[in-house]
This record gives sequence, C-alpha cells and structure tokens, in this order.
Amino acid sequence: MKTDVQVAVIGGGIVGASVLYWLSRLGWTDTLLLERRELTSGSTWHAAGNTTYFGPYPKMTALFAGSIRTYLQAQEASGQSVSFHQTGSLRLAATERELELFHAYAPRYEALGIPFHIRSPQEVAELHPFIDTSGIHGAAHTPTDGHVDPTGATTALAKAARQNGAAVERQCPVTAIRQDGGQWLLDTANGQVTAQNVVVATSFWAREMLAPLGLNLPIYPTQHHEIITETLPEVAALDAELPAMRDSWVSCNVRQERDGLLIGIYEKSPEFWALDGIPPDFKEELLPPNIDPLMPHLERLMTRMPLFADAGIKVANNGPFCMTPDGLPLIGPVPQMQGLWLATGFNVGIGTGGGSAEILANWMVSGQPPKGMAAIHADRFGNNMTKDAALDAIRGVYARGYELPDAI
Repeated sequence: MKTDVQVAVIGGGIVGASVLYWLSRLGWTDTLLLERRELTSGSTWHAAGNTTYFGPYPKMTALFAGSIRTYLQAQEASGQSVSFHQTGSLRLAATERELELFHAYAPRYEALGIPFHIRSPQEVAELHPFIDTSGIHGAAHTPTDGHVDPTGATTALAKAARQNGAAVERQCPVTAIRQDGGQWLLDTANGQVTAQNVVVATSFWAREMLAPLGLNLPIYPTQHHEIITETLPEVAALDAELPAMRDSWVSCNVRQERDGLLIGIYEKSPEFWALDGIPPDFKEELLPPNIDPLMPHLERLMTRMPLFADAGIKVANNGPFCMTPDGLPLIGPVPQMQGLWLATGFNVGIGTGGGSAEILANWMVSGQPPKGMAAIHADRFGNNMTKDAALDAIRGVYARGYELPDAI
C-alpha cells in the first residue's frame, strides 16, 4: 500500500471512485483510494442507478450531464461496461405551472447541447403506453439520459484511475484522521498513510468521521424505499425499454427493471436511521421495509399507471442514504483546515457524483473554486447548525420530493 501520497480519497462508492478518476485524468496520479470494505459497499450498491438530465437549477443540470459523460468516458478508458440504458426520461407536468416551468427551462438545455422537448399528453402516451395521461398537462422529455449499473460504473472509474497510476486499497478502514503541520495522517487497518490532501467521500459516515476534528456536518441518513415488481407480461412484450418517469403528484420515479418496474418513493413523513451513530458493523445491508407510509403514494401510482395496480411486488428495498438540509451535496475545502476536502452529502450519488467529482478535481488542481456553484460549497451551513434544525430541514426537503421551485 502507498503510505505517502498527494491525495488520499476516503470512500469507495460512486463519488469517491469518481474523484479518484478525475484527479488521475487531470494528472494527479499520486493518489490512493481507501475503502473500508469493497467498492460500492456504502449506499452505491443498492442505488437504482438513475442518470437524469432534468433539474430545476442550471448548475445542477450541468452536474447531471457531467455524471453521464464521466461514466461513459470511464467505460471507454477501462473497457468495463457501465451498462448505460439510454431510455430517456419523462418529467410529468401534473399542473399547468409545472408545464410553464418546463418551457422556462428549455433555453438552458439548448445552451448545454442537451436534447430537451416539451411533449403533449398525446405524445407522452406514445412514448410510454402505460401512463394514464388524463391527469397531466404534458411532460419534459430528455431522450438521451437513462440509467447505469452502479457497480459497473464504480468499477470502471476505479479501473480507469488505476490505469492512470492511482491506487485503490480495499478492506482498509480509516480509523482516525488528524492534521500534523502541513500534512494529514490517516490511521488505517493496514498502517498509517500520510497525505497532503484528503477527500472525504464517505456519505453518511462523514459526520462521525470528522466530528473529532471539531466539525459539525449537518448530514444524516434517511430511509428510502425502492419497490421492484414481478415480471409484467405487458412490459415483457415491449420492443424497446420504457423511458423513466418522474411525477411530483405521486412523488416517485419509475423505470423499467428487466421485465418489471422499479419505483423509488419520496414519502411525506420520512424516517431517519442511526441518528445516535452508525453501527460499527454495518455493511452491505438493507433495513426492514415499512410499507404503510408508502401506501398513499402507491395508490396514486395505480391511478397514474394502472398497470401497477395488477403488479406483484417482488422486493421492497429500504436502504439508508445521505441527506443535507437543502438536499444538495457538500463539495469543496473545509475552512481553516488546509488540504481537507469534502465530497459527501449526496442523496442522488449516481445522478450527480461524476459531475461533482469533475468540479472538485478541477478545483483541487487549479486552486480556483468553480464559478456559480456556491449552492454546493462545503461550508455553506457553517459549523453550528443544531441537530434538530438539520433534521427539520431534511424532512422538508425529502417530503417535497419532485416538487419544483417557483423561481430559479
């Protein structure tokens, strides 16, 4: 194992692997990724892998676009497939106001060179035959996005980074971080590592990991359900894969999973997990499902997509993922701690991890913060937000689900 490096990246999920990849791509190859178990072991392994282009904020849209580009670049460089399914996505307009906002977003996609179309209800029905369009005003259609395999994408990123000269050490938990003059000392299961820079990409572990340094990160694990149906003959009979659907009225996303459906739900009363500390032996685990709070959303989905009413449920996954008080990640340097960087707080790690890593790596290499990205800066909450205030804010963000802001 390398023991003296320019950058140590802690965390081997999609975000940490993306950071390692981008640093190596930009020429910083004296780098080491430290993963406590196996790549993807945190929350990446149970992610749906959705990679949309749709977002209400221009800079976030750029992160979405950068993520898809990153995974495809890593696939080409490594030869490891990321299993990108270019199904396209439909963001339904449940209200006239949402349709107006879709039209307002259109110029941004033109500027980014991303195909973006406003579809009528009739056109939505042609693109997705299982949506009941009687209750919608149209949809925003981004035909070139879709979803990837999270494990394949993470593996491709790590492989491409290693080809560039970076190193990956698995089964190597970091047990302590401390600053020693102008460098950082990391105690690991395989010995001590000295690093000029440390990137913490440990999702909901970051709060506890950095608390001994006096940092108070307002990030907490939230339970999140994904339901996968049994095979549906109507889906199996299709000649092409369905576009993904996102709907603020149901507060869910739906995409095809083999010959069934995968549904991710944002319930109105989200539940937290492990607020008193992450269990030290927690690994690739799921939490017991709690279906009752999901029922109002599932009943709405039966109205929006009648096919779902006859679907058998194969599995209900309840996995923890990371949330911040505004739902955006923490990216960038930690004030007054030279060389310590954050890449954590992702609740859509696959969707924005690759693009965020590109931003962070360029920031580290150039020394210049990205323009117009204050919304994701690591220091935006300060260091004094109380636990109760953070949890209240996170509840509100999660419960809003796919609701769009009135102004951007």
